Amino acid sequence: MADLGKLLLGVGVLIALMGVLLLAAPQLPWLGRLPLDFRIERPGVTFYFPLGTSIVLSIVLSLLLWIFSRLR
Repeated sequence: MADLGKLLLGVGVLIALMGVLLLAAPQLPWLGRLPLDFRIERPGVTFYFPLGTSIVLSIVLSLLLWIFSRLR
C-alpha cells in the first residue's frame, strides 16, 4: 500500500509541475518557437507541430527523472 501512495504522490507532483510550466509558458517567449517547431498556415487551416519544443521537454524531463531515481 505504501508503494501506491508513493506513486500517487509522484504523479501529483508531476501534474503540479506541468501546471506551473503551463502558467509560466507566456513568460518564456522561446517556448514554442524553437527550430523544428513547424507551423503551416493555409487559408482556413493552421497546422502546428512543436517538434523542437517536444525534444527539449523530453530531455529536461528525462534528466529530472534520472536525477530523482539516483536520489532514491
